[in-house]
This record gives sequence, structure tokens and C-alpha cells, in this order.
Amino acid sequence: AAVARSWTSYFATLLNHHPNDFRIHATSLAEDYNRLDPIAVVVITLICLFAVLSTKGSSRFNYILSIVHFAVIIFIIGAGLSKAKLSNFTADFAPYGARGIFAASAVLFFAYIGFDAVSTMAEETKNPAKDIPVGLVGAMALTTVVYCVLAVTLCLMQPYRDIDPDAPFSVAFSAVGMDWAKYIVAFGALKGMTTVLLVSAVGQARYLTHIARTHMAPPCLAVVSPRWGTPVRATVTMLTATAIIAFFTDLGILSNLLSISTLFIFMLVAVALLVHRYYASGETTTANRNKLVSCIAVILAASVGTAVYWGLAVDGGWAAYVVTVPAWFAATLYLHLGVPKARVPKMWGVPLVPWLPSASIFINIFLLGSIDAKSFMRFAIWTVALLVYYFFVGLHASYDTAKVLAAEAAAARVEEGGHKAVEIAGASN
Repeated sequence: AAVARSWTSYFATLLNHHPNDFRIHATSLAEDYNRLDPIAVVVITLICLFAVLSTKGSSRFNYILSIVHFAVIIFIIGAGLSKAKLSNFTADFAPYGARGIFAASAVLFFAYIGFDAVSTMAEETKNPAKDIPVGLVGAMALTTVVYCVLAVTLCLMQPYRDIDPDAPFSVAFSAVGMDWAKYIVAFGALKGMTTVLLVSAVGQARYLTHIARTHMAPPCLAVVSPRWGTPVRATVTMLTATAIIAFFTDLGILSNLLSISTLFIFMLVAVALLVHRYYASGETTTANRNKLVSCIAVILAASVGTAVYWGLAVDGGWAAYVVTVPAWFAATLYLHLGVPKARVPKMWGVPLVPWLPSASIFINIFLLGSIDAKSFMRFAIWTVALLVYYFFVGLHASYDTAKVLAAEAAAARVEEGGHKAVEIAGASN
């Protein structure tokens, strides 16, 4: 939904208009929900049709567009640096200081949300154990480097305060006398966002399909179309919800809410990694389990304490950090030295455990401290609603499904054993 709203902004720039010129101003609605975006709905609908028709076709289309996009990025960097002014790095470069930088980091973090969609394609990958990790790590490393180079290029082209929030590169090229270049930039941005929408559509539909298979969501959403070979119902359902949200909701709200979700989920993944690496049911002793729980609790408490102090004490000193940071370090060190690992990865595994996942927990929670309170309220409302659904509907449905599958598997084993007994008896006769 956030990317679809951004698509409208760059499309307007391509046509020499302000983004709100293409949005309907509904004055009767709340301020953050009164700029209705029909173009975003149209784009999402077209993406939905493409994702429904063919997964392989979507992948090939995405591959071709990625080559075009890379060429546009090279052009932006080359043309932009030719108009660079080093004075833009020294004259009021960071007017909001460290707090502004971390606040921006927390918001831009949602740019990484698309990478986890790669893992949903495991069923359609020839060698997922190798291809998925290589694809994830390689893509994230390359994208991070390119993102940093583009940010440096933009800040060298224009003073920070003059950067346009809706279409920064297009406006920057106009400001330096390369008005013609903004059309190439806008085209590249539209292509890039179209790719993101397509990948997200395919990935999110797979998420919903897997959830529906466990009956946490209606099982009809898990049906794969025999004609198209894609989860049509899940794709249409997911993108219908996306279109409704994109139609009403302001980009700032979407980006903050998505950033909180991303940071929170990445933190949970890091916690799950520690639990998976250090705990195995029936093998880990009670003492080691308690040590693991205590270490994770201290890591979380220290991280939350640091984030809360950073978010509330605007003019505060370093007193709290002297306590929270050493506590995080001590808990991680004790986990490293005092708790034996229960599992070792067979092929691929996260390195530097427990330091890397512990640092991930700390950084993700710390960045959460830079996001505004209203976004946390919205996140809390959504989370509570989903938890109520999970505990009263999804949990029981998935448990019943698991019991049925276990019974079917047991019956299949009994039937197979009966067939073998008949074969043995026949051979004996």
C-alpha cells in the first residue's frame, strides 16, 4: 500500500504535476485519510492480474525490469555526481542531529520488507537450501550499497532542506538544470516500484496460502488454481485489502506502521534464532534452559530500556546507557560462554551466534524508540485484534487440523503395514 501511494507521486512528477493533483480530497474524512488515491488502486489491480496469471511470467518480467532499473540507477549516479557540490555536505547537512538520523533509519527500514518474500518462494526453487540464502544475502548486500551511494549522490546534488519528500531525485535534477533527466528518473522509479509491488503480491499471497493450509485463515484461500498454477484466491484477497488501505491512508502513516511491524518481526526472528540454536526439547537440561531464558530476558530488557530512554529523554545524558548497554553485553557474553548450543546448522547458518542475533535484537528495538507514539497505538490496535483472532479462532483451527493430519498419517502407516504383512504372508505361502 505504501509503495502504491509512492507510485502515484512519481507518476505525477512524470506528468509535471503535484501528487495531490491526482488524488481526491475528501474533506469529510480525517486529515490522514482524506487524500483518496484511485491511481494506487488501479496499479494494484493490474499487479494482481499479473500475479494471478503466472508465477514464471512474473519472474521473467521482473528479471527484465531489473536490468532496466540497474541501468537507470547507473545513470542517476553518474549524472548526479556530475552536478555534485561538496558544500552540500558541510552546510547544515544534519539539522536534526543524531535523533533525526535514527528517526529516518527507523522509517526507511521498511525498505527491507520485500526480501523476506524470497523465502516464500522455496517451493518454486530448484535448490532452496542453497539458492534462498545466497539470493537473500547477495541481494541485501548489493541493495544496501546501492542505496547508500544513491543517498550520497542526492545529498551532493541538493542541500538537505531543499530535497523534495515526494519525488526527491526528479526535483533534484530539475534544480541543477537537467530538467530532461527527471523523466528518466521518474520512469526508473515507477519501474522499481512496479517490481516491488509484483514481488510483494506474489510473496504475500504465498504467506496467506501457507497460513490457510494450517486453517489459521479460511482453508479455501490455500487452493491453487489448476489452470494458472497460482493461489488465485489468496492473491485476490490480499491485494483487495491492500487496495483499500492504499486508497485511504497517508504514506507517512503506512511507512511508520510498516516500519514498526518490520522492526518488531525482525527482532522476533533474532529471538527465535537464539532459542532454536540453544534449545532442543528433550535434550537441553532444565538449568541450561533457565540460563537461556534469563539471558534473553536481560537482552530484551536492556534493549527496551535503551530505546525508551532514547525516545523519552530528548535532552537527557548518558546515565541510563551506562547501565543498559553493559547489561546487554554481559548477558550476551554469558550466553556465549555459559550456555552450550543445542544445534549446529547442517548447511547454512547465521555466523557469530549469539552476538549477531543479540545485536539485531538491540538495534531493532533501539530504532523502535525513534517512531512516534501514534504509530505505536495503531500497531497495538492491529496486534491486539490479530491476537484475539489467533487465540479464539486460528489456534483452535490449526490444532484441530494438526490432529486430523496426525490421525491420517497414523492410518496410512497402519494400512501400509497391513499391505506389507499380506505380501510377506503371500511370499511365505
